[in-house]
Amino acid sequence: MISCLSLSSYSFCEKIALKKYRRCVKRGCIKRPQVVSGAKKDGFGLRVFVLSDLHTDYPENMAWVRSLSTKRHEKDVLLVAGDVAEMYDNFILTMSLLKERFEYVFFVPGNHDLWCRWETEDFDSLEKLNKLLDACKQLGVETNPAVIDGLGIIPLFSWYHESFDREDDIVGVRIPSLDMACKDFHACKWPGNLSNRDTSLALYFDLMNEKNQNTVKQIQSTCSQIITFSHFVPRQELCPEKRMLFYPKLPKIIGSDWLEDRIRSIHGVESSSFACHVFGHTHFCWDAVVDGIRYVQAPLAYPRERKRRMNGGTLSMSQMSDATTNRSFVRDSDRAMASCAWFCCNRSKSDSSLRVWNGLARTELLKARSRNEHILERGMFSFKLVT
Repeated sequence: MISCLSLSSYSFCEKIALKKYRRCVKRGCIKRPQVVSGAKKDGFGLRVFVLSDLHTDYPENMAWVRSLSTKRHEKDVLLVAGDVAEMYDNFILTMSLLKERFEYVFFVPGNHDLWCRWETEDFDSLEKLNKLLDACKQLGVETNPAVIDGLGIIPLFSWYHESFDREDDIVGVRIPSLDMACKDFHACKWPGNLSNRDTSLALYFDLMNEKNQNTVKQIQSTCSQIITFSHFVPRQELCPEKRMLFYPKLPKIIGSDWLEDRIRSIHGVESSSFACHVFGHTHFCWDAVVDGIRYVQAPLAYPRERKRRMNGGTLSMSQMSDATTNRSFVRDSDRAMASCAWFCCNRSKSDSSLRVWNGLARTELLKARSRNEHILERGMFSFKLVT
């Protein structure tokens, strides 16, 4: 599947797109968190890391997972937003390695996880999904909503539908069909009543979340902060415009309207200054606030993408808490690839807004390390929650 795409070279079209994006930012529909000059650090407690699109069928990516510390994260939480591996055996190995390194691991399936083309057993994609969920249960990997130290974590099952795309199509150029470009149409095997060509799969996966509604309501009533996460994209604004994409038909195979409706039902229509949803699938590093919810994508992605920096750098996400009276979110960028160091969002008891520390230069990153400040493993995006 073509789900990781580079931006075209700088052109007049990009200048137009940039002007349009700036207009959207000025109007307040899309924004980045406020940037301030420094971050406070008094200690750490709960940490929640988030990562998507591991694709450990690639030996380089499996080696990256193996390289994660077996000591540093033994009290941490990891949210895995899908596309762990195509092969079942690689999925089991990857999740086992992650569970050995993190105290809690949460998972939602992606499309690659449900491919059946190389499996030795004869099962369809739904049967494989049930097999993966059973394996997660045996490994101690969570696939249902839960509360960890007062933080609500809600995995959301989802699938895409073509009508999610409402942007005008690119005309005047020859573009490969979805059947040719998207391997899901051939690598997934669905029962006769389900298909990638309509909304049946998106509805089926969305209804899988209904069984957790009572738990979700309990989390809403008891937790002041909630992180939801899915594999697929909930809003088209979270993908570059078609004219900027290597494959302009990508938006037809990335997201679900029902997913966004469910996210809003959890975080609220107007949301709050610290609502967050994490997603994956497109392999674009992403961090933006849209209509009151912060949307983040932090993919490991394919080795070739990291070498070419096709996805904007590789990030991951962690949430931590320390003994101060504030609540904070922190992101640490890839120590090997990203150009800036990290940022932190802080919410004090007297101020419900989030303040973000961002854009430290690499020299400042090195100074932070020399002061023994917490710098995360490469390839992950991190939140810091200070309670």
